Amino acid sequence: MKRSGICRVDPAAFVKANLPISAVPSVPEILLHTAGPASGLWRLAGRGEADPPPYWAYPWAGGAVLARHLLDRPEIVAGRRVLDLGAGSGLVAIAAAKAGAAMVTAVDVDANAIAAIGLNAAINGVTISAVAADILDAPAPEATDLIVVGDLFYDPSLALRVLAFLRLCRASGIEVLVGDPERAYLPDRELRRISTQAVADFGATVSGSAVQAGVFSLS
Repeated sequence: MKRSGICRVDPAAFVKANLPISAVPSVPEILLHTAGPASGLWRLAGRGEADPPPYWAYPWAGGAVLARHLLDRPEIVAGRRVLDLGAGSGLVAIAAAKAGAAMVTAVDVDANAIAAIGLNAAINGVTISAVAADILDAPAPEATDLIVVGDLFYDPSLALRVLAFLRLCRASGIEVLVGDPERAYLPDRELRRISTQAVADFGATVSGSAVQAGVFSLS
């Protein structure tokens, strides 16, 4: 929602003041600043319709199932260099760090998400390099062993760009893991299902209800 004439507030200060810390449903080992009905997120938006929606303010099923998977199987990330693409709140990046990754980078296009990731990493006692950037048209990232992707296949044009980038990364020898509750534009034919688990999803029809979400590897 647009609000004309309102100055942008400092995102880190806003998150600390208005998004209380709570355990993530299905991943209680991780604490996040999470928006509630009275958080007033519109105060962090308002520059125009081009501003990204505040997806970072809530845990989503794809991130939750991927975070759960990494915490339950720490050998997947132990000692490895991990990049969380479209990191949002940093949930999956934090799980990777907690599971023993040697280095974790969280990338998101939303500067507000980057501020939230820094705060969320701190309250979970992990170190994450958070970067505000759109890297989907860039070369495969260097010094990366594993890319984790939660909930990025909800929009057709974005899904095409994400898949093209992930194909490039896979061809460069980087492992790719995707967490998703099988949203509309998930490229099923190019993915191999590793596991399925019921997790909470902010976007579920009934508040607090669980959905079946999968962890997939890119073929």
